Amino acid sequence: MRETGAARPTRAELEAASGLTIDDVLGPSLEVLFCEINPGLYSAVTGHHFARPGNRFWPALYRSGFTPRLLAPAEQWELPSYGLGITNVVARATAQAAELSPEEFREGGVRLANLVAEAGPRVLAVAGVTAYRTAFGRPKATVGPQEARIGETAVWVLPNPSGLNAHWTLDRIAGEMRRLRESLA
Repeated sequence: MRETGAARPTRAELEAASGLTIDDVLGPSLEVLFCEINPGLYSAVTGHHFARPGNRFWPALYRSGFTPRLLAPAEQWELPSYGLGITNVVARATAQAAELSPEEFREGGVRLANLVAEAGPRVLAVAGVTAYRTAFGRPKATVGPQEARIGETAVWVLPNPSGLNAHWTLDRIAGEMRRLRESLA
């Protein structure tokens, strides 16, 4: 893992990051456990979730009112103080989510169910509808609250905040996060 504030990762560093994992961000009394599909290579190099420049998770989180200011990926460890955490459906880093197999997603769904049972968040918010559909065998799931729960934990599907998901603007992603935040009241 690189030092915070270091220059952008080199091509060699990114290539070497394939298959690495990054730590979950967890804490007591989680309101929402956000779940990204899997770490990208940029995140694996830095050790920070949603770290690639252009990823809209952090700006959407702020605009939705979950945090009082825009946090940088390197400040992810502040999230538990707001009742928030981050994990992944699949732990291993890849250049693209398309490199993951359906089996990895299903195994990730089992791992998530176990993590949710242990961490006990009020809501698991999966950022990626296709990842949720595959991991939990819910082929007709759409963005928003889900009927299915994991134990006592509600499940919400959010749009993938990657810049590659161009048909979801930052404002629309933040709007979905805001709907989730307001549902907690």
